Amino acid sequence: MSATRTPDPAPLPTDAVPGPVAGPGPTAAAAPATTPPTSRHRTLPLLAIGVTVLLWASAFVAIRDVGADVGPGALTLGRLAVGSLALGLPLLLQRTPWPAREHWPRLVAVGLLWFGVYNIALNAAEQRVDAGTAAMLVNVGPVLLAVLAGLSLGEGFPRPLLVGSVIGFAGVVVIGVATSTGERADVWGVVLCVLAAVAYAVAVIRQKPLLGRLSALQVTWVACTVGAVACLPFAPALVADLRAAPPSTLAGVVYLGLFPTAIAFTTWAYALARSDAGRLGSTTYLVPPIAVVLGWVLLDEVPPPLAFVGGALCLVGVWVTRRPRLAIRRAAG
Repeated sequence: MSATRTPDPAPLPTDAVPGPVAGPGPTAAAAPATTPPTSRHRTLPLLAIGVTVLLWASAFVAIRDVGADVGPGALTLGRLAVGSLALGLPLLLQRTPWPAREHWPRLVAVGLLWFGVYNIALNAAEQRVDAGTAAMLVNVGPVLLAVLAGLSLGEGFPRPLLVGSVIGFAGVVVIGVATSTGERADVWGVVLCVLAAVAYAVAVIRQKPLLGRLSALQVTWVACTVGAVACLPFAPALVADLRAAPPSTLAGVVYLGLFPTAIAFTTWAYALARSDAGRLGSTTYLVPPIAVVLGWVLLDEVPPPLAFVGGALCLVGVWVTRRPRLAIRRAAG
């Protein structure tokens, strides 16, 4: 056991909601009575995951635009480099200490799997299969996450989570069928999509325990930097692609690095520290319908009517997974 594990309460992460601090001894048992209102504890994580879902949906739109000029590996390196710089500045100003040695295996795993493998595989897959097919295959990830969280994190398999996940995934399938052209699909594209889904699920399982000891900002920065370092072999391709591309491509890479990477992954980690991994993962079923709407607004990609049916199913599925927790909290309040 490390020296940081003492009988006293462990320090809160730096991004935790501020509130009264209970001292050691008998007084600590009374801490729940002096904590901030439960409504605030509910609202902040919900806002955080809302920001995450919106920005990740916008990433799919931006990648379709930027990906025409920048290769999969180069695009991953570009957005991770921007994200690492943006996240590292506040940590430098705060003089945040380095994570303990015991945390580094998980941090490296998250960086390699989620920030590295997931992004490269997804970017490459979208060049081999159409967007609808990619959405269907990649969204196997939340289902895998729910299973792994039930087995390895002790979250179990509550019926609302299973039912909501089935409904949400059905919505994604409907959206995929509605938007799929069937013109571009090959075996390697399918394999890459499944690889991205597996990398995402395993990475979140590795990330969850870290958030009890490290802040969301620190975990995200280290993982993002690890991913960027792993992608350095793509640096020559990134430079060549950006030189040949219009200035708007560079702006797109910077956007992907600042918003869907730096901000969205941090707000995800903040919400993950305060939620079950399986239930939180189900909220990402909102990404495909939001991406369809953003593509309609920003790229003039008019969605077929069936896509709206799929979007409605995604909303219902996420609502089912979240509803039991809200009901329990209201009863407790």
